[in-house]
Amino acid sequence: MKRLSDKDIAEMSGYEFIPDDAITRKKVLAELKLSKRIPNAKKIIPEHATLDLHQHTEEQAWQEIMSLAESGIRNATIITGASGILRKKFPQWATASILSPYIISATPINNGSFSVKFKRIKD
Repeated sequence: MKRLSDKDIAEMSGYEFIPDDAITRKKVLAELKLSKRIPNAKKIIPEHATLDLHQHTEEQAWQEIMSLAESGIRNATIITGASGILRKKFPQWATASILSPYIISATPINNGSFSVKFKRIKD
């Protein structure tokens, strides 16, 4: 945790902070409760997600899929639609692109959807 300087305290309060002595500085820090560490909230990741790519351009679809892969989600249903470029592109992305290291498997559910299992992301 970063230790706050007098300058940091002045910026937070909106005016110049000049402590009279070490006791005053300690009182200010205690009052602001800056001496206590605030634990990081654990990131809650849902077990499953559904991503519908209808009406998405190729670039938008790519961004959405990469965001999903990097989010830490483990299982997803990705709906590409039965016709169009995304139906053809997604299997290629899943096996031979920078997306492929994130994916364990991408199994077709039907003519326009895939069940995808993502690898666990290490913190």
